[in-house]
Amino acid sequence: MTSQPQHAPTFTVSLALVDGVAVVRAGGELDLVAAPALREHLRAAARLPSQRVVVDLAGVSFCDSVGMSELVVALNRSQNSGGRLVLSGVQGSLERLLYRAGLHNLFERHATWQDAVRQVTAERP
Repeated sequence: MTSQPQHAPTFTVSLALVDGVAVVRAGGELDLVAAPALREHLRAAARLPSQRVVVDLAGVSFCDSVGMSELVVALNRSQNSGGRLVLSGVQGSLERLLYRAGLHNLFERHATWQDAVRQVTAERP
């Protein structure tokens, strides 16, 4: 009998500027191990002049309470500094987690990151 090598779950995160909006795209499992990478990208996005951030979670297959906490902290930081943070691609277990935690009304959500960017740029101050 041979055993298959175990691969650690992967998490990817990137930051891009699209029409003056910071788009943070995450994929994989957002957990205790991945949270610091997300935190750093969210902080970098918040430092950009426009202070408008879209967090695309369409590629996230799992999120635990630590990952959710990073999103809440980023939202609070954004609101306290006069910025705006919205989510996109929230689906499946992540959507259920938002509802179970009572956070579904806390975040503005859009189906895709492109929809979110369009909405955020349409409402420029």
